[in-house]
Amino acid sequence: MLITESMAARGHVSLLILGAGWTSTFLIPLLEREAIEFAATTTDGRDGTIPFKYDPGSEDTSQFEKLPSAKTILITFPLKGEGQAKQLVNLYSATHSDANKPHWIQLGVTSIWTATTWQDDTSPYDRENQRAIAEDELMAHASASVLSLAGLYGGARQPRNWLERVVKSKADLKAKGALHVVHGEDVARAIVALHRKFTPGKRWLLSDMHVYDWWDLAEDWALRTLREAEKETVSEETIKRHVEILSWVGELMVEENVRALPRDTASVGRRLDGRGFWQHMGIWPTQGRIR
Repeated sequence: MLITESMAARGHVSLLILGAGWTSTFLIPLLEREAIEFAATTTDGRDGTIPFKYDPGSEDTSQFEKLPSAKTILITFPLKGEGQAKQLVNLYSATHSDANKPHWIQLGVTSIWTATTWQDDTSPYDRENQRAIAEDELMAHASASVLSLAGLYGGARQPRNWLERVVKSKADLKAKGALHVVHGEDVARAIVALHRKFTPGKRWLLSDMHVYDWWDLAEDWALRTLREAEKETVSEETIKRHVEILSWVGELMVEENVRALPRDTASVGRRLDGRGFWQHMGIWPTQGRIR
């Protein structure tokens, strides 16, 4: 059940979503199916949500007074550097005197792991990264956990559509190594799992447990586009670009002595091991490989 603004001031929810954006298009239907009482905020209060826009430069508590108390608070927007996480927790605490302090979940990013080897949730990360600094502060100042997300996809956000945007030249393709993703439905399932089986002070790495080779994907996606061009209307420019991408893949395989695709994982740089979270929670990704 969604708790609206008029209900929130006098209510308590199981899960409070700060920033109901793309992730919430998967999370809210799951919460409704699981009968988890929730409230959500947006900057403009659309669709019955609570108007809320966090301003790190303001000490005004009026926005926070509109928020319900909650067992778990999900932060979907990025906090950066020192001070923002502590201030957010303090402003919420100042307006909510519940004896039981909430758990906090921050959605993070896997780019904080930078080493070009296998990385998992226990691996050293870039402690100078602005988002990592804020996440560490949140976990130090409150009962909090972080879900560091691989590339997000699902619905209209499809990895295949990224190809022309990120590969504009042969040099671009040559530089591409591994791709890691996670589907919005699995992100939603992970949030609910962490809400139910909370792990304070823990940063998790969330992926679909696959390591994709950009060269392999580029070849497959280009071929699919060219096949579709035989049956559908595809622009000449798009056809030309995908023929070019196919050529680049073949040329790079010869130049780099790659005998077959996908390349060995040792050849694609940083590899993310996402098993830890799913094993701990006793669930596994449901979406399979990207297509």
